[in-house]
Amino acid sequence: MDKRVLLIGNQKSFMVNAIVKGLEKEEYSVESAAPMEGAVSSMVNRPGIYLLYLGDMTSENAPFLRYINEAIDSERFILYLIGNQEELNLALSIIAKEKVQETYLRPLDVKLLAEQLDTIVDYSAVDESLKKKILIIDDDGAMLRMMRTWLSVKYRTYMASSGKIALSFLAQNSVDLVLLDYEMPVMNGPDVLKEIRNTQSIKNMPVIFLTAKDDKESVMKVVNLKPEKYLLKSMPKEKLISAIDEFFITHANRIN
Repeated sequence: MDKRVLLIGNQKSFMVNAIVKGLEKEEYSVESAAPMEGAVSSMVNRPGIYLLYLGDMTSENAPFLRYINEAIDSERFILYLIGNQEELNLALSIIAKEKVQETYLRPLDVKLLAEQLDTIVDYSAVDESLKKKILIIDDDGAMLRMMRTWLSVKYRTYMASSGKIALSFLAQNSVDLVLLDYEMPVMNGPDVLKEIRNTQSIKNMPVIFLTAKDDKESVMKVVNLKPEKYLLKSMPKEKLISAIDEFFITHANRIN
């Protein structure tokens, strides 16, 4: 992915123009479009990063926000939202939050935005075959999509909505880490991990529990199954991703 972004917003807005100039100063090529479906869909070779500036948007812009919510599934662009709290609340009432990479409150620190975009660009330049592979197992579709949105910047991500689907996938595919929900119907997280530990070909698979259960009893039940970590879904995005990054660094040092 090159340093190109699509900035969507009112073209007459002072802030939109300020963002354009700020990003260009950071060596980004900025393409602009009005917040209308036709203005965006008619563009050829659109960038893979969308910045949606919500200033001046109201409920009348709901059809466009619905278009973005649907388009992101098929076009797989990376979406950032910029606005005040009221504008962000409006957008997130229509665009599923798990599809949004990040939200920024106005006034925007363009330099900070550029630094975070640099991370996206840098990791996208890495050969896909060299990226670590993570299987996310959760019966909550929204959680699966959110984790994919967060992690796919750095990692190759796969999703499974049940333990049985996950085990079938692991029987035929190798991954570097499994993120496993604790409570799931039919086959819960501990049962999935037991099956992994009892299967010769994948018994040493690193597994991290990612769950809403934070009671000591639940943790103690799975200690003997040797999960790498026990992370809570309530963790802030930055802390959660940092914990996963830290696992890979520690695991690499352990191997070496």
